[in-house]
Amino acid sequence: MQPIRIQKALSEAGVASRRAAEELVRQGRVTINGRKAEIGQSVNPDRDVIAVDGKRVYFARKKQYRYIMMNKPRGYVTTLSDELGRRCVTDLLIGVEERVYPIGRLDRNSEGLLLFTNDGELANRIMHPASHINKVYRVTVRPDITDEQAAELSAGVKIGENTTTLPATVIVLEKQPGRVVLQITISEGKNRQIRRMCRQAGLSVLRLRRVQEPRAASDGAGASAAAAVCRAGVPACRLHENGRNARVSGRLRKSRADQRGDPRLTDQAAHFRGFRPAPERL
Repeated sequence: MQPIRIQKALSEAGVASRRAAEELVRQGRVTINGRKAEIGQSVNPDRDVIAVDGKRVYFARKKQYRYIMMNKPRGYVTTLSDELGRRCVTDLLIGVEERVYPIGRLDRNSEGLLLFTNDGELANRIMHPASHINKVYRVTVRPDITDEQAAELSAGVKIGENTTTLPATVIVLEKQPGRVVLQITISEGKNRQIRRMCRQAGLSVLRLRRVQEPRAASDGAGASAAAAVCRAGVPACRLHENGRNARVSGRLRKSRADQRGDPRLTDQAAHFRGFRPAPERL
């Protein structure tokens, strides 16, 4: 294997995305042959001993990429582990032998589409600010929304002292007494962005669901293009890369919603185009 930069090596090994790997190196948690690594340092995974937090990272000679689409329920934090003992999204994954990590995040009280992978190139491409990947959310707010509030959300909202969001697309899907269901499309991923935008516009978020991300492809060596498109309500799926074709399989650990017979989580066959999400419930 040719020498590559340490953050790329960790990303390709499925330890973390490239940006997260850089942070691990910056924190001094990565060593190369027993010495602390530096960002941008070249390594040869076939020859060098690389460790994270003292645990050696092993590199497969032929990379097997995994892509997972999860319908994240509320009540789970988007992290691999949590020092406060809260439930993590990885608790919902079973039968996944590879070390995968989430691409982006949904906060604890949000739900919907969450992607996992061990493909660092794809993760970096989706999360990089310059990519401007569109993400679609179904947002239930209260009270009613005015034309001025919708225009404010669409034009860009100041959500911090030096932070203003990019223009968004806002569509009113449904109006009922005391609440409104919106479809909001954004092309960036600032922390709790949708909730902060709505708060600044004078709206209170009752429910927040990510329902779609665009088609994302991995064109790295040994991996074919993989679709990463999902509607709300599709259960967790695992895309196994076998040559040029990917097949869908995998299981999602049963949550309370699953045990109640929630139709959003029972069809493991997952025919994406024909799926209709369950009615909005509060």
